[in-house]
Order: sequence, then C-alpha cells, then structure tokens
Amino acid sequence: MSAEPPLSNLLLSATGSADWREREILQQLWSGYGAIVRYERIDAPEGISNRTIIVKQVQPPSGDTHPRGWNTNRSHQRKLRSYQVESEWYASWSALCNGTSSNGTASSTNDCDGLCRIPRCLGMHREGEQVWILLEDLDAAGFSGRRHQVGESQIKACINWLANFHARFLGAEPTGLWPVGCYWHLHTRPDEWDELEEGPLKARAHDIDAALSNAQYQTIVHGDAKLANFCFPTQGGTPKPNPAAVAAVAAVDFQYVGGGCGMKDLAYFLGSCLPESECETRESEILALYFDAFRQALSRQKSEMSVEDINAVEAEWRDLYPVAWTDFHRFLKGWSPGHWKLTDYSERVAHRVLDQLPKPQA
Repeated sequence: MSAEPPLSNLLLSATGSADWREREILQQLWSGYGAIVRYERIDAPEGISNRTIIVKQVQPPSGDTHPRGWNTNRSHQRKLRSYQVESEWYASWSALCNGTSSNGTASSTNDCDGLCRIPRCLGMHREGEQVWILLEDLDAAGFSGRRHQVGESQIKACINWLANFHARFLGAEPTGLWPVGCYWHLHTRPDEWDELEEGPLKARAHDIDAALSNAQYQTIVHGDAKLANFCFPTQGGTPKPNPAAVAAVAAVDFQYVGGGCGMKDLAYFLGSCLPESECETRESEILALYFDAFRQALSRQKSEMSVEDINAVEAEWRDLYPVAWTDFHRFLKGWSPGHWKLTDYSERVAHRVLDQLPKPQA
C-alpha cells in the first residue's frame, strides 16, 4: 500500500520522493492510538542507504480500548499530550543527543554521538489530533537487536546510555516537554492514587513525589526507559554510521520525556529487566556502574562543573534511588495491584523509605 496524503506530502518534503509503500506494521500504539510502520522507497536506486523509513502515526481511536480499563477523559488527554511532547522532543531536543552542541549547532567533538543514540527525526506533521513523525530506521543503521532478556553487556550498555543522557541534560529546563517526566508521575495519575489502598504509602505519596521533584539537581529523564525501548546492535554487525565512539545501544519512545531526577529512569529500567533477587543483591554494583559512567560524562560534557559539584549530584541522587523505586512501586499498586513487579524487595524498599521520610507536621 502506497503512502497517502498528508503522509505522502510529508515524505516528499523530507526525502524528495513520494514514491513509498508500506512494508510492515512494527507495533500498534498503546490503547489503539495508532501504529509504528516501516515504509520502503520504491524508486530508490540500488545501494542507497535510506531505502526505509519509520513512521510513527498517531490516530486516536473513537472507542474505549485500554487493556486495563483506564478509559477516562483524563487518560485520553494525557495520551494526546504525550504525543505533543514527543513531537516537541524530536523537533527541538533530539539533535542534542546526536553530536549537536547545546546551542543547536553541529558539535565538533561529537561528545554525545554514540553515547546516548536515538533515531534521527526526518520530519513531522500534525493535523488536529493526528500526528506523523518520520524517523530514521534504526534497523538499517545497525540496531536491529531487540531483547526480552539481557546479558551483562546489554545491561551495561543501557546504564551507560542513561548516564550519558542524564549528564547531557543536567540542569536543562524542560521547555515544551513534561515539566515532570515519567508516565507514572503522581499529578498526572490521580486515578491510580485514588485506587491505592489506604495506608502509609498512599498517605505519604505526595511527600515521596516532592522528594524527587524538589531535588536540587534535575535533568531530562527518558520517562519510559524499559528494556523494550532499547535497540541493540545487530548480532555480529556494526552500527552505521560509525562515529568515533560507536553506540552500544539506541533508545526510542519519548512520549514521557521531561524534567526529573535521573534515578527514576535507572530504577525503572532495572525493574524491567532484572529479577527481584538481582535488583537487591546487585544494587550497590549497579549504582557504581551508573555513577562511574555519569561522572565521566559530566567531565566531558560539563567542563565547568567542579569535582565538588559532581560529588554533590551523586550524593543527592544516591539517596533518591530508593525513593524513585518507591514512587514507581506506589503507582503500580494503584494501577495493577497484581502486577509481577510488586515484589517483596519493592515492599522492603518502600518501608525503608517511608520510615526515613520526615514526619508530617501535625
């Protein structure tokens, strides 16, 4: 099936050709809000590198299709906002991850290229509630690997990606993005808070949120940094193009990108790929891996920061790691009380955090 207007017009504007056909649907968007589709250029000469392109097409449904029954106007508006945020991310922010300086011009050092790799945005169009985003095909760029389970090299690659991403945007104001990133943020999920059973976790949910949102050191967080949103190099292959520091992983899906403490991404990622026992026994090791990469990235990217400043960021964020874990645990207990991620380890972390929170004033 050939692309139809306005997509064909967008493809023509972005690539110089409107002669594209749908090759395959890669993924349906959550709750039936559209699809991610790979298109193939029909008239491309042999050997051309951009024969395929990814189109994220947002087309909100007319009915209620949420798989867990969260079909409210608030949920609908949040999803619409998430695609507006993702559009703004690709339009105004994404180039900063791919060898571009903080003022938007090309960087001579390419200090981020290959370290927090994302698909390059090739164009976008909005028409009412519908959105089309044209993205580089990461499979064609050498990142065709998808993982349901990971080994040590993949875990380290993702931790390194997060550390470099958070260092890149440390101190940035999330203009046009979510003021507070991550899809489970308390103030955007009041329905789930209402469903949470009465008890200390519900009573102190706003204090947990405040500890994260009022942290002195803020960055831009991915907001949905689960294993499924990381793309790994093709087995035995080399990502293309080949920068000086070749990426070990690339990330996608920026609907909930926004301001926040980097520990929210780290805690969520680990919970998405490690069993409960390893989340607990490897906590110190994982934090050491993250902060080693984070400190190196800050030294490269934020040369104005002193060692004392970097130490202060690490000290604050280390203390906030269990708070971030507890914040997601709180969301899950309201959203899906029987979820497999509601582990004994998470309960122990939550109890410890609740015990350490300042006592509420009478």
